[in-house]
Amino acid sequence: MSDLHRPAFHFTPTAQWMNDPNGMVFFDGEYHLFYQYHPQSDVWGPMHWGHAVSTDLIHWQHLPIALYPDEHGMIFSGSAVVDVNNTAGFGKNALVAIFTYNHDYKESQNLAYSTDRGRTWTKYAGNPVIPHPVPVRDFRDPKVFWHEDHWAMSLAAGNSVEFFSSPDLKNWEQTGVFGGGEYGSPVGVWETPDLFKLKVGLTAETRWVLTVGVGNGGPAGGSGTQYFIGDFNSGTFASENPKETILWADHGADYYAPQSWSNEPNDRRIMLGWMNNWQYAREIPSDGQRGAMSIPRELSLVETKDGLRLRHQPIPELRSLRNEFFHCQDRHVSPGEDALDGLQADVVEIEAQIQIQPSTESFCFHLRKGGEERTTLRVDARNHEITLDRSHSGQSGFHENFPAVHAAALNTEQDTIQLRIFLDRCSVEVFADHGLTCLSDLIYPSAESLGLEFFTEGGGVHIRSLNVYRLAGTKTP
Repeated sequence: MSDLHRPAFHFTPTAQWMNDPNGMVFFDGEYHLFYQYHPQSDVWGPMHWGHAVSTDLIHWQHLPIALYPDEHGMIFSGSAVVDVNNTAGFGKNALVAIFTYNHDYKESQNLAYSTDRGRTWTKYAGNPVIPHPVPVRDFRDPKVFWHEDHWAMSLAAGNSVEFFSSPDLKNWEQTGVFGGGEYGSPVGVWETPDLFKLKVGLTAETRWVLTVGVGNGGPAGGSGTQYFIGDFNSGTFASENPKETILWADHGADYYAPQSWSNEPNDRRIMLGWMNNWQYAREIPSDGQRGAMSIPRELSLVETKDGLRLRHQPIPELRSLRNEFFHCQDRHVSPGEDALDGLQADVVEIEAQIQIQPSTESFCFHLRKGGEERTTLRVDARNHEITLDRSHSGQSGFHENFPAVHAAALNTEQDTIQLRIFLDRCSVEVFADHGLTCLSDLIYPSAESLGLEFFTEGGGVHIRSLNVYRLAGTKTP
């Protein structure tokens, strides 16, 4: 098997197909990551729940498949909880998975449980706990959490999110609905909701955040992840923004179906997404496996000139992968100069603070440059916009929509632009404005395209600091 495009530090299955993250929960010193998995093919097919665990969210141990399809259908997406109080009767501190069965596109919600730290799983004999509602077609992806004195569930249903309540994970009552064409993206089916509370900055004030995947109509075309900010009260969610406001978690093409960990021991809200897009997911180059997760991101809410917005920041644990490579600071760069001076690497983190000047039109990074190949990250200083151009990034002919330029408005009007860029063998993740603006894209460059460049257009810039770190791989030999 070739490893040309196998990520060095992003989670991937050992082989074959992977999509949505599922069942993310922390228990007994381990972060559990389940995922949509087809063990017989590198193309989507009968869905299983693959399984891995980690103690640091960086290095992962693959475990046997947790849930297999059966006569009731394929195992679609869902969540997992620790039943601390044994409300379901499976045992104190049992891990309980809440998942969707899909049988001929009739979808129901079901339980499985584990009493041995998630190593083996038993499907509940009383399934389904929420049967398929006729005539709804799309009714899936339950996210469950403990709220006040009961279990709460958010569930994707067509272009809405429905909410349910239960005392014991087995008996559910619908409590509310959000969306239905009145809020959010009007294009594409809604999927994989997640609902959680966050503090506003460093204050004691809080808001609820609802994230929802849309299968089509994302900001870069195809799949995307929208979010809403508001309140969760009396069993339903209410947005505090106008109905026409659409907020996107990431403006790249390849951040979809994200989910956050339950029971995170440091009370952080950490989210992980599938790096792919349903426009071309089945057609991207394969080295014997298709599918990678994003890096884990810590979420927070920040007050901006436009109101509260969601911030994504790479988790601090990623710093453990850093190896010193290149550093400069307090340097002026004029047009025609390359501040990285011919550096070459395929797996790096770039951390930059760039101060623009009155004459600056834009500044750019070339990533994985070689021959005619390059991926270009450009900051437009005049229009306060950031773009990620993969139209010449390498292999792209497998789908007409893959070679493209993706753009996002910057949330700051300050003259110093802050960037963190994570470059892996088949992906780029960009965090600007301290994580208020994100762009995540797959790329498929040739092995020899390793160049890194930094240059300006129109006028010079001042580098306050520019650090490039080689990142250690996390794959088990």
